[in-house]
Amino acid sequence: MSASTSDEPLTSIEICAGAGGQAIGLHQAGFKHLALVEIDTHAALTLSQNIENLKSWKWEHEYCDIVQGDVNGFKPLPDRKNPEAGLKKPVKFLGGPLKKGELDLLAGGVPCPPFSHAGKQLGKDDERDLFPTMLDLVGELKPRAVMIENVRGIMDAKFEKYRAYIEARLQGGRAERPEDGVEEHFKGLGYKVCKWDVLEASDFGVPQLRPRAVLVAIRKDILGALQFNWPTPKPSLRKNVFQALKPSMEARYEVYLEMGGELAEVAQKRLKVWLDKEGEVPIGKNGDIAPTLVGGSKKHGGADLGPSRAKTAWGLLGISGMGVANSIDDCKEKKSHGRDLFGDNGPMLTVDQAAIIQGFPEEWKFSGKKTAQYRQVGNAFPPPVAEAVGKAIAEVLLAARKRDAEKENESAGLLSGEILPTPLDRLHDRQGAVV
Repeated sequence: MSASTSDEPLTSIEICAGAGGQAIGLHQAGFKHLALVEIDTHAALTLSQNIENLKSWKWEHEYCDIVQGDVNGFKPLPDRKNPEAGLKKPVKFLGGPLKKGELDLLAGGVPCPPFSHAGKQLGKDDERDLFPTMLDLVGELKPRAVMIENVRGIMDAKFEKYRAYIEARLQGGRAERPEDGVEEHFKGLGYKVCKWDVLEASDFGVPQLRPRAVLVAIRKDILGALQFNWPTPKPSLRKNVFQALKPSMEARYEVYLEMGGELAEVAQKRLKVWLDKEGEVPIGKNGDIAPTLVGGSKKHGGADLGPSRAKTAWGLLGISGMGVANSIDDCKEKKSHGRDLFGDNGPMLTVDQAAIIQGFPEEWKFSGKKTAQYRQVGNAFPPPVAEAVGKAIAEVLLAARKRDAEKENESAGLLSGEILPTPLDRLHDRQGAVV
């Protein structure tokens, strides 16, 4: 008995994947990744090691390419000039090279510095602007859906013309070319921009103020009369910093409580001071929710929790923002508890605790030294937000599959309840024939 088309996995490719924040969220939303592309060696290793070690990522371990390199050189499809290009591992699942129009979702958190309020906001004039590369990949792959994530700054009025250009490239219309300002009519790539707006991470269970701009576009032939529903806030998921960090904070102090003596007394005092902070801060987004984590760049020194305003906000939450603490084991070995846990300004966050603030699952581990790990975390897209968007996209894609399968069955004159074999069924048939 054949499976219905809704049983086929939704496939995705993600560029600028970082340490996997968006990949995790889309994975939780039901997408299976054919490729994750990331230029940073530490982040790419983070992706590889987690996919290799986590049972829940067994599918990706078998079928997903981790591409460590510049996305500008990423060639997902072979062609006459590049016959050796294309994805490698996914061939086993697809039964051949990936074809244009076959991918369900192309996603990417393109670099934010060109549009960040913390930077110079050079936009299109910033060499790190990868929107053009993303749009070129959309044209090459023609995925059924597109998801692009960036900082809130891209929604500022100064970037209105650039947003109009991106929308025109996707769905057609008049816009100014960013390179010369000349207005022209763009035919478009066949997409409908369903929504381009800001989502606040704290509305989806992330204990952090982290507004992110997200664009969702769906191919017009796929969307048809279907409706894309933008994710709505989930008040029941709300979690504050103290709720999120209490177990890990207690575990950090427990090491010294067990030692007894003077260290235990200091640990007990410092832990109580931090726990009592919860009753001192006002409830609400500007009270018990963390300020936006920042990852910084390789051009700057060691990691900390952001600019002065952010450090002040962390101070109100009983956290020192002047650096990042060592892990529990490293803290004990290096005897850095005086700086990491017992300082007058409160404990510093460990990398694992910063990951909690971003909404990463506990089992996800980061490669590299402490500063490299923290930058991966600080630059991430919170997985719960990516999951919410991914589920909204998946709902449309699965509805489109069902609609198209019913039309195909009707045109084939099948009896009620019968279903045509799916591409996945045919692949399984071919694999079974050679066993």
